[in-house]
Amino acid sequence: MRIARFVVDSDPLYGVVEGESGSEVITVINGDPFFNGVERTHVKHKLEDVRLLAPIIPRSKVVGVGRNFAEHAAELGNEVPQQPLLFLKPNTSVIGPGDPIVLPEFSDEVSFEAELCVVIGRICKDVPEERVDDVIFGYTCGNDLTARDVQKTDLQWARAKGFDTSAPLGPWIETELDTEDLAIKGWLNGELRQDGSTSQMIRGVREIVSIVSRAFTLLPGDVIMTGTPAGVDLVSAGDRYDVEIEGIGRLSNPVVRR
Repeated sequence: MRIARFVVDSDPLYGVVEGESGSEVITVINGDPFFNGVERTHVKHKLEDVRLLAPIIPRSKVVGVGRNFAEHAAELGNEVPQQPLLFLKPNTSVIGPGDPIVLPEFSDEVSFEAELCVVIGRICKDVPEERVDDVIFGYTCGNDLTARDVQKTDLQWARAKGFDTSAPLGPWIETELDTEDLAIKGWLNGELRQDGSTSQMIRGVREIVSIVSRAFTLLPGDVIMTGTPAGVDLVSAGDRYDVEIEGIGRLSNPVVRR
């Protein structure tokens, strides 16, 4: 089931997206599915008539996992970490489909990172791997924008990873997905730059969620970005980067500098 967050006139709504590509319909659901469940109404809209928003604005945090693909670590001259490399992005970094990525004035080297993102569905802590499926609401596409020059000079990654608009998410949340071997692709201005699979992850989804839950209490709507395959490069104003993950869909964002 695909759960989207969208606007028609003003107030954001949640809905279930159904139908074939190009002719999808979104059925409005009552309230917030993270707390009220999925209760369909009789109100429907053509997907083309609504504006999709980020499918979730995390109530507390976005958790990133660094260097979780060996080839990506190698392309940046880094070793694969022996322990999970975790970092936080604030919820103010989140934007939705079509929203502009605004390059920060303090960086001249911002790169893209196509990633599978896990959306947490219930409050949890110290989750064993065999119970991880019980705490996941679903999955979405993400782009972990990173200011590489700042990442090299700062002692920690808050600015490099957490600047405003550095976490595009969307286009919706897919609640039913086998994450063992999903294609992860990324296009810069229509040119394929990243072409990997979740099977290449050093730590898979269940292990990642379990590890993260040992460090942080996870709340409904929290997002975990699971790492990016090789092929990262820099973006410039005027570019567009698209992230597509098998079984979910495509997330596209333009790049601007203000």
